Amino acid sequence: MKTSRALSGCIASAFVLASLIGCSSPEPEQAPAPVANQVTVKNRTYTPASITVDVGDTVTWVFDDGGMTHDVVADDKSFRSPLMTSNTFTHTFTEPGTYTYHCTPHPDMMGTVLVQG
Repeated sequence: MKTSRALSGCIASAFVLASLIGCSSPEPEQAPAPVANQVTVKNRTYTPASITVDVGDTVTWVFDDGGMTHDVVADDKSFRSPLMTSNTFTHTFTEPGTYTYHCTPHPDMMGTVLVQG
């Protein structure tokens, strides 16, 4: 009888512990860390519209405009992405200067990359 009570007590304790663990609130989801030197292509804008990087840095454009097609085309023709509805495009800047760019289907979309030497 003594063993039966001890076993019942252990089972009850385990049940209470499992209940407490099951009722604990989950860890809040962490937002993904932003990518360094990232420009988001969304709502027919480049955000940020202007970005400053160092020579040798890579800029990543993230296309996320609900299926709308955009591209990234340097005005001096030094880089050009394909027309895209999603995914990313990257370009590494090897020379200092100011690089302006636009979207071919939406010429009112403009951005600037300032590359510091």
